[in-house]
Amino acid sequence: MSDLKDLQPLQTAATHVVSIDKDISHLVDANDLAFTVPGKYFHELEDGRLHCDLCPRACVLKDGDRGFCFIRQNIDGHMYLTSYGRSTGFCVDPVEKKPLNHFLPGTSILSFGTAGCNLGCRFCQNWDISKSREIEKLSEKATPENIALAAQRLGCRSVAFTYNDPVIWAEYAIDTAKACHELGIKAVAVTAGYITDEARPEFYSVMDAANVDLKAFTEHFYEKVTLSHLQPVLDTLKWLKHESDVWFEITNLVIPEENDSDEEFTRMCDWILENLGDSVPIHFTAFHPDFKLMHRPATPPSTLLRARKIARAAGIKFVYTGNVDDVKHQSTYCPNCDELLIERNWYELGKFKIKDGKCHKCKVEIPGLFENERGNWGRRRLPLSFGGPSK
Repeated sequence: MSDLKDLQPLQTAATHVVSIDKDISHLVDANDLAFTVPGKYFHELEDGRLHCDLCPRACVLKDGDRGFCFIRQNIDGHMYLTSYGRSTGFCVDPVEKKPLNHFLPGTSILSFGTAGCNLGCRFCQNWDISKSREIEKLSEKATPENIALAAQRLGCRSVAFTYNDPVIWAEYAIDTAKACHELGIKAVAVTAGYITDEARPEFYSVMDAANVDLKAFTEHFYEKVTLSHLQPVLDTLKWLKHESDVWFEITNLVIPEENDSDEEFTRMCDWILENLGDSVPIHFTAFHPDFKLMHRPATPPSTLLRARKIARAAGIKFVYTGNVDDVKHQSTYCPNCDELLIERNWYELGKFKIKDGKCHKCKVEIPGLFENERGNWGRRRLPLSFGGPSK
């Protein structure tokens, strides 16, 4: 395999970055200038400050200020994205790791992210990336076109914007998705769904799939544990279902003594059934102590099974457990005849009995994006750099 740094860019350039005739070289450190591009999604207030319209946090920035996400900045009266083309690293993963169980099963996906985040989750497992205020830690430089070519060279069927939320680097994610589409590669957003009504349509117009973290089902949890709000996430989920063609699945990280009550599971599942229908896959995943929630224990497998039982009783057809060794409840079954359709051992696939998007036995349609043969990437994880595979 050739080093990724040797890949030549596509002939077509990225088209999303806003063109602005302004020299900011004297205002930005020389090391950061190449990654700093004009951004969208803002408006100017009467006092000259900029109001960010990208996420519901609605940061108001005077000249020089950065938003809560840290990578959007008011520079001389214009909003700039300061991490365009600057990644925290690349890895080829199984698509099931995102997690997506109904989207090109068994195939590989090229994953990457940048720094910063618009949430403040106390349990963040990528906190060294998403909470970083030291941009110098970001060592990878990659254009959207080179990322698409890298995915093609590596045989990846899709590219995932992940590790931190791609909403905050929307311009970079959108351009990369467009470059991927030119080569027939799918684009996947792994996101908390914390985006404004104004920015949502453009962002998701280029996404083929998404996994949305529904972190809990109380406003108290969102305010206390994530420093955000629940309603915008619910709005995103409803919009994805009713206003888009994006395939999406939901992840709920179950944290002991925080969001693991029967009452909360029941209310969440009832809301999903009423607003999204019975066929959106839900992943109940186990929490492991990290960042600022080290005092909470790991999630017992029995709690995930309890959540799954409640979801199934509510009428949700595809419910999975994650981050635990549980082949039975990580596998996909036909909702009509209960036939085992996709057998999963963590991210390793066994039996595969879907043909033309239907159960091979009773012919009922299975929602998602399936091919007649599953991929064979398995559970491998291949870290990469634009200088070649990481040692």
